[in-house]
Amino acid sequence: MRKFLAAAAVFALVLTACAQKENPVVSPGGSTSCDKASLHLFQSGQLTIATDNPAYNPWFRHNDPSNGQGYESAVAYAVAQGLGFSTSEVKWVVQPFGRTYAPGAKSYDFAIEQISITPDRAKVVTFSDGYYDDQQALIAIKGTPIASATTVAELKQYKFGAQIGTTSLAFISQVIQSTQQPAVYDTTNEAKSALENGQIDGMILDLPTASYTQYAIKDATLVGKFAPAGEQFGLAFDLGNPLVTCVDQALAKLKTDGTLAQLQKKWLASYNEVPLIQ
Repeated sequence: MRKFLAAAAVFALVLTACAQKENPVVSPGGSTSCDKASLHLFQSGQLTIATDNPAYNPWFRHNDPSNGQGYESAVAYAVAQGLGFSTSEVKWVVQPFGRTYAPGAKSYDFAIEQISITPDRAKVVTFSDGYYDDQQALIAIKGTPIASATTVAELKQYKFGAQIGTTSLAFISQVIQSTQQPAVYDTTNEAKSALENGQIDGMILDLPTASYTQYAIKDATLVGKFAPAGEQFGLAFDLGNPLVTCVDQALAKLKTDGTLAQLQKKWLASYNEVPLIQ
């Protein structure tokens, strides 16, 4: 739902942007301390995690981040466990998507809500390493001409909509390059209503969110997904928050031991079968 800063060359800059993380707290011996008691936390003894409300499937289930169900909820608890926190020591708070990458102090340790890592965002918040490689996708109404499109070139004549501040919105302008000005909405729910009412021809979202959202729109269909372009979701922290180094260590372990792959297979595997719009 959130994410694609289009050109692959731009995404290549992400590595540079992410390299600007400040150093973590260092022990007198010179080594990084990721001991639970030494972590830089918003509230001592508690890991405070933010996400939006509503929290959409398949990232979360039943709009309840605390139940551990859905890919992002499961990833958050796996990271928490890697940092030494029990389930009861994790607190969830609400943070609207657009504020997760806005400048200023945060009232939580990190946010997880399909936030794409981009160079511009990395100027004002610090990102973890990526925990999911995303693709954009197209929703349209069954039976309309756009619903049979199989190439990007076929899409240029149509009017699209997306939520403000998302890389999905950037994708419309920079990759699809529609001849019609895209419609911009404050929320995904507003874009859904616009598609259902015929005010736009198609809606761009990240692939898993699009796959779920199609069922919430009358007569909608998931037309297809677009080729990957290096887009990754990352956890978003206060700029320079040293906690990110320990979180990155936890994420690295989840990657090497296969946990992330298992969670993706459990919650996101069906998206591999979605047709590719070339």
